Amino acid sequence: MAVTAELVDREGPARVTLRDVAAAAQTSTTAVYSLFGGKSQLLTAVVDDGFRSFHDSQLAAAAGGLHALGVAYRAWAMEHQALYRLMFGGALAAYVECRPSPDAAAATMTPLIEAVASAQAAGAMRDASVDTVASAIWGQVHGLVSLELAQVGPPETNWGSVYSSALDAIARGWAA
Repeated sequence: MAVTAELVDREGPARVTLRDVAAAAQTSTTAVYSLFGGKSQLLTAVVDDGFRSFHDSQLAAAAGGLHALGVAYRAWAMEHQALYRLMFGGALAAYVECRPSPDAAAATMTPLIEAVASAQAAGAMRDASVDTVASAIWGQVHGLVSLELAQVGPPETNWGSVYSSALDAIARGWAA
């Protein structure tokens, strides 16, 4: 599945064939068909696996609170750049029937939602809809990571510093 994410990221979904995937994975096309059924199913499996991996990284960071979740978000994206772009880039949906399974995608927000609820219960965060706060925070960190991966901005941008400053600003903005 990692090979598929890399190939699609580099070549685009329209250009990658199951034969390309099989060759890069050093297996047979028959094996790929037998495991996944076809290109659409393979791409869906790759995206779902990406969401599960991302969710696991968020769960591992959850005990550290909101800041730790933000740090883990960027770290996972930097480590899995091709997969991140595949999961969130939208290129697949435009090319082939490939959408993440609703359960796989929805579960990724659970650690963030729980951290927001916990911070609100402790009186450390403004009282607002948990879903609204979590979505706003997600959008901010997602936007910064996406800009960094796309290399949008001045070439000398220190994205680590920008991201750290943004996490601090997000915490101040939602503080009680």
